[in-house]
Amino acid sequence: MANKKHFSRTAAAMSLRQRQRNAVMKPMEDDRPKNFSELQPRGPLGVKNTVVGILKENGDGGIVVPDPSFRETNFGMVYIDRTNMNGAPYNMTVVAEVLNPSSGTTFHGKIIEVLGDAGNNDVRMLAVMHQFGLSGTFPNFVQDEVKDLPFSPTDEEVENEIKAGRKDLRDLLTITIDGEEAKDLDDAISIEPMDDDKYRLYVHIADVSHYVRENTELDKEAMLRGTSVYLVDRVIPMLPPKLSNGLCSLNPNLPRLTLTAEMVVDSEGNTLYGEVYESVIKSDMRMNYNECFKILFRPEKEDAEKYGDIIQMLWHMKRLTDILKGYRDERGAINFEIPETKVILDDEGNPTDIMPYPTNYCHGMIEEFMICANEFIAKKFAMLNYPFVYRIHEEPDRMKITRFCTVARNFGALGTIRGKITPKAINDYMASIRDENAIPSLNTILLRSMAKARYAPENMGHFGLASEFYCHFTSPIRRYPDLYIHRIIKTYLHGNDKRKHFAGLVGGVADHSSDMERNSVEAERQSVQIKVAMYMHDRLGQHYVGKISSIIGAGVFVELPNSCEGFVPFRSMKDHYLFDEMSLRAIGRHSGNKLLIGQEVGIIVAAVDLDTNKIDFVFDESVEKGGNKKADSNEPAPKGKKSKRGRKLRGRSSKRR
Repeated sequence: MANKKHFSRTAAAMSLRQRQRNAVMKPMEDDRPKNFSELQPRGPLGVKNTVVGILKENGDGGIVVPDPSFRETNFGMVYIDRTNMNGAPYNMTVVAEVLNPSSGTTFHGKIIEVLGDAGNNDVRMLAVMHQFGLSGTFPNFVQDEVKDLPFSPTDEEVENEIKAGRKDLRDLLTITIDGEEAKDLDDAISIEPMDDDKYRLYVHIADVSHYVRENTELDKEAMLRGTSVYLVDRVIPMLPPKLSNGLCSLNPNLPRLTLTAEMVVDSEGNTLYGEVYESVIKSDMRMNYNECFKILFRPEKEDAEKYGDIIQMLWHMKRLTDILKGYRDERGAINFEIPETKVILDDEGNPTDIMPYPTNYCHGMIEEFMICANEFIAKKFAMLNYPFVYRIHEEPDRMKITRFCTVARNFGALGTIRGKITPKAINDYMASIRDENAIPSLNTILLRSMAKARYAPENMGHFGLASEFYCHFTSPIRRYPDLYIHRIIKTYLHGNDKRKHFAGLVGGVADHSSDMERNSVEAERQSVQIKVAMYMHDRLGQHYVGKISSIIGAGVFVELPNSCEGFVPFRSMKDHYLFDEMSLRAIGRHSGNKLLIGQEVGIIVAAVDLDTNKIDFVFDESVEKGGNKKADSNEPAPKGKKSKRGRKLRGRSSKRR
């Protein structure tokens, strides 16, 4: 209890310093929202004019102190009259509706929901869900529509579908490859070698649109959600679990209705021809990425008995993967390797470990097959001039790329990118960078110089993939655009000309899906930041070795091997550092010591603000002496060795980008 009281005092001080730092580092823009009424509705629930925060006592009423981690809705305290308390207890996380959202000064509200104790892990996730308009349950009218659906297609249904023209592929060797924890298995693969080093690739995708019919309550709810959201401790599915984990999931040894993209790929990686059709499959085995990797690269004697023909199939898949990857590299596809953070939680939701999300060759193998199918489908329907939802990534702005080149030249890149900016030109330019340590940070800067991928009713290509035609076809369980184009594809396959019908709808589907995707990404990132901050809070004073990932006017960001990023403010350093924005480096005025992106540095965890999820580091003594301690960067220094500088700075939080 004493620790909690101490923390609350330091947290309050940190919040003040954070606001001061924000004011210096990022002045208020003129177009920044001034009140709640100017904010757009958030998420599938269309949350508006509400605030999540702690209810504090104020006379016979209360004050809701906004959660500082939700900066978008932090316009100050919301005053609650006693008649609007609705029985809410003090010192709990609550949701307050703002009654005067257009006010630019003092806000008044009423309590509409009590989430619970602010320190509770579940309550923190509920706060994230509310802030981003996410619902963990489905309305009764949606549940009513799915309650009579079977858990698996009946034999009668399968036979009727085959009689109606659906291809029977149940005897075709087929497998799924996903993460070990995945339950919504969208895709399955079959492959057959052909003459002249060609391959026949089958990408089978769950036929979700067979069950989610247009304009049903189930369809309306799926469109509203737009996407499944993968928070750090739970999944908020786009479809009810009876569909997402059951009837539509391509579980092994069960018949499943699918849409199959069958493509013939030559030895150069060109898709020569193909077709898309309704099918029924039966997956022979549910495999995971690590399992397949071991079969290919660390085989064991027992494999033959356990996997049989699947072993040969995996080798064909590897051969085709290398062909497709070579073809994409030749086109100039940009391969950013910016790993996400994986958080390991215990049964109570407390973080026990954090790390870059582990991937291996087989993740890339499935990705290549999905890209191949997405390109094939997009090209087919673009050539048909059919109303469609495409996945586009527009060309980058030349001024932004020019500014990036100015920075990159300081790390050995040659000149600038002249002429038309193409993916291949960017790849060639990045290959000229001589400072390999700086490349991960430069990749991040380059990525931020580009437009974000989005959905659109017009095909504009995908710059990052160097694809002339691209869509999302392969994940209809968790992405509404995929489900929607399945519906379009099926009307085409059945000879129902509904061009006029879809032409008026695809634009709205594309825009809403893009909005929901952005909302889900922000919610997922917020949930991860909460757990990362909790993890590092338990490691105050410990030493790590990391790399400078970015430098701004107020200090440097350092990323640790476990993927955690913290901020080292210049004011915590012995020297006075001058920041050169053009070269992305800082130089000590007296010592001449240089701080560069990609530079290895020793740090001490100095402060963690669990309210804002911000993490502060300080450099250890070796950095400003011009050298870095060589330590095992995956492990902290021996426990118990606290830093005096770390204790002095405890309570200071960092400004995130």
